[in-house]
Amino acid sequence: MVLPSEPEFEQAYNELLLTLENSTLFEKKPNLKKVLPVVSIPERVIQFRVVWQDDAGNLQVNRGFRVQFNSALGPYKGGLRFHPTVNLSILKFLGYEQIFKNALTGLAMGGGKGGADFDPKGKSDNEIRKFCEAFMRELSRHIGPDTDVPAGDIGVGGREIGYLFGAYRRYRNAFEGVLTGKGITWGGSLIRPEATGYGLIYYVEKMIDYVNPGDSLAGKTVAISGSGNVAQFAALKVIELGGKVVSLSDSKGAYVLASSESEGFTQEEISQIANIKLLHQELATLDTKFKPGKFNYISGARPWTHVGAVDIALPCATQNEVSGEEAYALVAAGCQFVAEGSNMGSTMEAIDVFESERIKSPGGIWYAPGKAANCGGVAVSGLEMAQNSARVSWTREEVDAKLKDIMVTCFENCVNTAIEYSSEKTDGLPSLVKGANIAGFVKVAEAMLDQGDFY
Repeated sequence: MVLPSEPEFEQAYNELLLTLENSTLFEKKPNLKKVLPVVSIPERVIQFRVVWQDDAGNLQVNRGFRVQFNSALGPYKGGLRFHPTVNLSILKFLGYEQIFKNALTGLAMGGGKGGADFDPKGKSDNEIRKFCEAFMRELSRHIGPDTDVPAGDIGVGGREIGYLFGAYRRYRNAFEGVLTGKGITWGGSLIRPEATGYGLIYYVEKMIDYVNPGDSLAGKTVAISGSGNVAQFAALKVIELGGKVVSLSDSKGAYVLASSESEGFTQEEISQIANIKLLHQELATLDTKFKPGKFNYISGARPWTHVGAVDIALPCATQNEVSGEEAYALVAAGCQFVAEGSNMGSTMEAIDVFESERIKSPGGIWYAPGKAANCGGVAVSGLEMAQNSARVSWTREEVDAKLKDIMVTCFENCVNTAIEYSSEKTDGLPSLVKGANIAGFVKVAEAMLDQGDFY
């Protein structure tokens, strides 16, 4: 049977397959091998039309999706993406990664993903509300606090979550924790907006300390791509910890610090970026508001080949945003740590470059895949679910401490698993790619075996 081409999903599947086959996992646990083809097919794929009316009174139609990939560890959990590029391949790749990412948090969550090929850019608040209500009209049939708990992703922020939650409440006549990323006064959790970016930096802190015990982010030069929620809060945490942020970008271009002698992005400049992103405006509109000469704006480019010397690179935009050529540029720039705030941010060619550099010497690049490094967002979503179930609210300090503990535990799990199942002679650092893939897969696979998902 010939199936439609799904390049993004096939890339995610092949990355996991190569990792598992190039380890000793199936030698030590041969019963897990039969899980791979089963876990790689979604339990359920829901596709539906979304019909809504724009401000001019015209009917518009979009495609809506929910991929409920795996529920062995808990309710399906994963974001909703509203973007014109959304298709089944992208959502299957995101849902597949989400299974193992959620497993790495240690919380009771399965994996799923959803969204629509709707573009919120250029739409009025009224049009976005109408679309969200039409989208939830169908989605509400398939989700629930113990079945499937979506969250936000690209194009779905606090405003959209509010419209979606309100629509669900009206359709189902129930106030339930069916979405995460909610407003604080109606079931949301403190630290949730910051969680993915903060968690990414907590993970990077552990990478730095593992390679150079006692070292920290202070004084490090950090290149970041993207300018959305993840990039913003990662940048703010870097600044708070004494690092220097030298780049941010969007789909149209990148701002790169013009001189290595200049101060990096400031908290005030990050705030300006956050304000225009809420309005779905392009980053280039800030050109007249930044200090003249401080940044170079490079149209149509990603920052990696333009940032000069850097210590850390954090892809925080979208999938496949670091190519093999750009990976070599980061190596030449002296980059020591790469950690993904985006999902599958590096191509297979880029990962090969990073991994080959890792085994050359302890000073080589150490690369952390998104399923481990950016799991802080879904971790705090899981904490939000727990607060909703208990009808309690934790303080900012409590949630932040739990987030940090989860990221530290995730890092240690990745390192220990990589060492346990490594099939290579590594004189340098353990492979965090191998550790993340194997640790996540083992947890899900063993749960599926225990629950008889093969009979």
